[in-house]
Amino acid sequence: MPTFHPKIALRALAQMRVRKRPFVLSHGINARCNLRCPFCEYWRAPGPEMTTEAVFAMLDDAKSFGIGVYNAWTAEPLLRPDLPEILGHARSLGIATSLITNGQLLSDRIEDLEDLDYLSVSVDGIKTYREIRGASVEPVIEGIRAARKKGHQVLMNCVISRKNLSELETLVGLAEELGALVSFEPLHETPEVEGDVWEDMGIGDADLPEYRRSVDRLIEMKREGRPIINSLTYLEMVRDRNLNFRCHAPQIVLSVASDGTVQACRVHKEPLGNVSEGIARVWESSIVRREEIVRKCKGCLFFGYVENSLLYDFRPEVLAHYQWM
Repeated sequence: MPTFHPKIALRALAQMRVRKRPFVLSHGINARCNLRCPFCEYWRAPGPEMTTEAVFAMLDDAKSFGIGVYNAWTAEPLLRPDLPEILGHARSLGIATSLITNGQLLSDRIEDLEDLDYLSVSVDGIKTYREIRGASVEPVIEGIRAARKKGHQVLMNCVISRKNLSELETLVGLAEELGALVSFEPLHETPEVEGDVWEDMGIGDADLPEYRRSVDRLIEMKREGRPIINSLTYLEMVRDRNLNFRCHAPQIVLSVASDGTVQACRVHKEPLGNVSEGIARVWESSIVRREEIVRKCKGCLFFGYVENSLLYDFRPEVLAHYQWM
């Protein structure tokens, strides 16, 4: 069953379909990270971060704008000392809270997450984790255990690359062992990352047979009732590398960078304004440009964007089988 409470779903529907505004504020809460993952662009150019007071002001404005979910992510939110105050402020406004973390500091900071509603942890492999992330996976697993002990529902998110094709089924088993959910999405090759990274990690033509077999197995496990949150529609898109959907990401998610810059999404980082100008003002002034960006976009397979776009279009199978926000 979906994890959203029906009242939140109705609020989301009214906000997006009636008011024509996004329901989720996805905030790159800082510009620093404790890992150096080769496929990630966010740690490579750390910049300014909003102060605690500025984040509070943004959340107050977001509440008036109709935002129902605050998602703190990238580069590594657990590096911010004021994270519990920020989550607490969002919760005090009646905004649901979500966090995406690499999990390395999760055990150390689990007591700071009392005001967290949704927790997502990046887990791309077990044996292959060190090669992919450059660190040990053990602190991540222990962090998930600590979060489960505290009563948090945990989503393990795996980015599919050439490195971990043999471990996708194993990760589903790990999620079951930990009492967690698991999601999958393919590696997105960004222009900000140069060099031979994509040759090393990307899915090339020679990898396609194994790639398709691995995703087919995920589809089988989804049908078996294993704890995979992705819809069958999405997993089939991933297997076929077919972007057969209409993107509504900028209509669903308000994307804000660490310095308060508003962007169309995590793919298109063109500045559309800053939250300090007022969210409603930036939103209204960028309508035409956002529509142009979506129209010209070549697409992506980030599961949050795709699954929620399919929900926005009321795709029946996705409504029935997608289990996260």
